[in-house]
Amino acid sequence: MTTTSTTAAPLGDVARAPRPSTRRPAPGRFSVARTVRYALLLLSVVVVLIPVYVLLVTSFKGTGDASPARAWALPTLWTLDNWRAAWEALSPSIWRSLQMVVPAAVISAFLGSMNGFVLSRWSFKGANVVFTLILFGMFIPYQAVMIPLNQIVLAVGLPSGIPTLILLHVIYGIPITTLIFRNYYASVPKELIEAARVDGAGMLRTYASVVLPISIPSFVVVLIWQFTSAWNDYLFAVFFSSSQNGPVTLALNNLANGALLQNYGVSMAGALFASLPTLVVYVILGKYFVGGLMSGSVKG
Repeated sequence: MTTTSTTAAPLGDVARAPRPSTRRPAPGRFSVARTVRYALLLLSVVVVLIPVYVLLVTSFKGTGDASPARAWALPTLWTLDNWRAAWEALSPSIWRSLQMVVPAAVISAFLGSMNGFVLSRWSFKGANVVFTLILFGMFIPYQAVMIPLNQIVLAVGLPSGIPTLILLHVIYGIPITTLIFRNYYASVPKELIEAARVDGAGMLRTYASVVLPISIPSFVVVLIWQFTSAWNDYLFAVFFSSSQNGPVTLALNNLANGALLQNYGVSMAGALFASLPTLVVYVILGKYFVGGLMSGSVKG
């Protein structure tokens, strides 16, 4: 009888399963696509910055140098006279605009926050109907209601100027602020609200102690939105204020169409002054604005 014996192969001779390739594409493989992408981005930046360039260089030109024929050329003689003239003409209205947009943005943000909390986490019978009616304010053009709104303001006896503009921007800001806060609070875990109720907290206590401290991202979004919307508004300013008590948008229009019509340098400097506050707000809070939008859009 013959016996066969099998001996185990050495450990080093055991066949190993092939590993997936981890080689990276050659650096120049997608160079064409990368170049096209960067070229398009650079072109977009140039297109966006062209008006800014024209505004900036024209604001430093003298009266004879600032003309459409020399819009692209650098100033022959750099001067700050346009900036001084624009500041003297717009500084009172800039201060009035700040007096208008700050309380309008803050008040509408808090009202929208309370509405959003009640409609999302402290719902009641007919809450969806109320929310739908509030949202109707977002889809009605301002031009369609301007004449009856003006008649209502005159009938009530509201004074022309900043107080009326604050009230109008608060009212017309409630739909968008309510929508943003309602979407944000809908992503808040229900356990937080239920725990507050178990501890005996009512609606106001739950809102002030639990909900409000975690609402900073949405408040940043709403404040930036309302600040920019109220600052750039011109239609309300025309109907409910004058050049003596109106915001900067009205004063800027009067500056461009007044006695200084041919002085493009002053108009350009005034436009830069008028846009500076919103630019500063976006530079400081821009990253929080994007984060706040995303925090209310992703749930789970």
